[in-house]
Amino acid sequence: MSMLSDMIEKGRPVPHHGPWPRAIVDLVVWISAAQALSQGHLILLGLWGEKTAVHMAMLDELAGTTGVLSLENLKGGGYPSIAQLHPPALRPERALRDLTGLEPWGLPDSRLWLDHGQWDLRYPLGERRGSSLETAPYTFLRAEGDGLHQIPVGPVHAGIIEPGHFRFTANGETVVRLEERLGYAHKGIEALMVGADLIRGAQLAGRTSGDSTVAYAYAFSQAVEAALGFIVPYRAVWLRALMAELERLANHLGDIGAICNDAAFPLMLAHCGVLREQVLRAANVAFGHRLMRDRIVPGGVTTDLNGDGAACLRSLLAEIRRWFPALVELYDNTASLQDRTVGTGKLRVDLAREYGAGGYIGRASGRGFDARQALRYPPYDSLVFDVPVLNDGDVNARIWIRIREVEQSLLLIEDILDCLPEGLILDVIPPVDEHREGMALVEGFRGDVLVWLRLTREGMIERCHLRDPSWFQWPLLEAAIEGNIVADFPLCNKSFNCSYSGHDL
Repeated sequence: MSMLSDMIEKGRPVPHHGPWPRAIVDLVVWISAAQALSQGHLILLGLWGEKTAVHMAMLDELAGTTGVLSLENLKGGGYPSIAQLHPPALRPERALRDLTGLEPWGLPDSRLWLDHGQWDLRYPLGERRGSSLETAPYTFLRAEGDGLHQIPVGPVHAGIIEPGHFRFTANGETVVRLEERLGYAHKGIEALMVGADLIRGAQLAGRTSGDSTVAYAYAFSQAVEAALGFIVPYRAVWLRALMAELERLANHLGDIGAICNDAAFPLMLAHCGVLREQVLRAANVAFGHRLMRDRIVPGGVTTDLNGDGAACLRSLLAEIRRWFPALVELYDNTASLQDRTVGTGKLRVDLAREYGAGGYIGRASGRGFDARQALRYPPYDSLVFDVPVLNDGDVNARIWIRIREVEQSLLLIEDILDCLPEGLILDVIPPVDEHREGMALVEGFRGDVLVWLRLTREGMIERCHLRDPSWFQWPLLEAAIEGNIVADFPLCNKSFNCSYSGHDL
């Protein structure tokens, strides 16, 4: 029995929770889980709360098991902090406190996180109170030393990008410390989920982070179906994967060009932008929407792929295969570009492992986790593909991971088109007669997207938590930029390309 399975066995199992087990545990087991996380035996997948309960999803990577531990009926409105032993839990716990009012005992950082003191309602997921307290200006951490100065950047940036504040402490041009402040894009997604029906829930999930609308709707729908034990029509399963690979392809092509542009090589941005636009146009022909928003719903998909759409996608594959190798060669053989990307913004392998970093960030720093392969959810259990892994951990490695994933997505899209079965694309979700809970982990282009939810007896959403991979990637950007020059921050930041909106909920 794995360590995680043993912890779950010690608790009281929660019925109707699929596909991962959830158990209500005591403080002893909760603290032992924190210790296991701090020692690297388990990976933190998510940490969220309700009015009187906290939940923690974890992965035992060696055993291939996943599960959720919960503390319920909390006395005194608090619980032992996980972050005091395991730093990756720090920001989730600060956000959990802002949303629910539950206090993590021993939390190393007591500053607000999502709540900037501007909300008209405090603790929206807990004991709802009046408007936010007027707070003093946010206090950034200090760095001591001679000749240090601070450079504030954002939250409004010189471009059409999301808001986030970056506070640099530098010695000349060398970054000594970077501290982020996020939360400016908070939309109250999880509060809006409460009481929503499943179609509205899928729409909200798909708007958590617009560039990952497919991944979020995919994860939300899988969580609903897991809660109900519902089997999706086989053709819909394959169409979902097709949409997910198109989304991955579009985003990776866009990122490769944008990173090179931040290294003063706009030619790559132009060419990759053309290919990305072709992906979006093909998606529009195939599924009626450039981003494929609202196409995945509980029970299947809303739009089928006809012959014209399939032909358009095959033409797209041929076009990318015609032009992309030359772009890869251009990147690899441009010395001035390599000079900017090689060795810049290195993320250590041990940090990627500690934070459970997913996607190209983790895979460029030696962590090869990919939910498609690790969890083998259909149809990926019937598909053969490689998960590229490098150990250099720099901007160059993150570009090469994207390049290899573009190549793999081209193969996957072709295989899906070849294997696409006939049949229904959408089935009716049956009525619910009791509380049900479900969870899903789906591989988006940034990494694994987690969704956990509980349904009421009437089939409405009682509580839904959505966790973007950026929660465990943003802190790593702070580590990767240390020792680099300030001018390389845009390059490092774009190579991470974390989501502001997905993180801010």
